[in-house]
Amino acid sequence: MGMCSSCCGNSAEETNLMPSPDERRRQQLEAAERRQQENESRGVKNLDKVRRQQQRAAEMERREEEAARQGGNSPTLRWQTT
Repeated sequence: MGMCSSCCGNSAEETNLMPSPDERRRQQLEAAERRQQENESRGVKNLDKVRRQQQRAAEMERREEEAARQGGNSPTLRWQTT
């Protein structure tokens, strides 16, 4: 008679199917980061263009703040009525 060891109790292979809790947490963290990156780029076809637009907007905002500091409270346009 032959002996079947695969169906009798837990073998060493079956106990290693589940990763350790630390490994499982690391895998979950990687999956969450991957999902977040996918969601950020969803609907955006050209990421470089979006980044350039964001940089331009930040630069314009910085220039406006700088102009406001230098100009004080005086308006940049003057109205004259005759």
